[in-house]
Amino acid sequence: MDDYPLLNLFLTMLWFFLFIAWIWLLVTLLTDVFRSKDLGGWTKALWTVFILVLPLFGALIYLIARGSGMAERMAADYQRRDEAFREYVRDAASDGAGASTADELTKLARLRDEGVLSPEEFQSQKAKLLV
Repeated sequence: MDDYPLLNLFLTMLWFFLFIAWIWLLVTLLTDVFRSKDLGGWTKALWTVFILVLPLFGALIYLIARGSGMAERMAADYQRRDEAFREYVRDAASDGAGASTADELTKLARLRDEGVLSPEEFQSQKAKLLV
């Protein structure tokens, strides 16, 4: 411990975390390459080779050329996952037999009568069910 000063330990940790961040960036870029529906197979292969062979220039050029699309594709993927999760929760929360709209309205009326839902909340939930 005496031959390895605290500053060297700090710098080693800094380089280690930068290395992990670099790997995370490359994985994110490669994930975006393969997630992109507007690229063909050969274009995806070329971007992959470019990013892996010349990582620094490949990453910079990819971020410059397709950076704005990355955010849009990521947002669309998150939206799709959120909708799938909500659909799963709706299916799991139903009584298993597939509750009808009338059953759902009965439950909402019971919650309103018990004071759990306000009349405004009841009306908004009722409108969602009837749409």
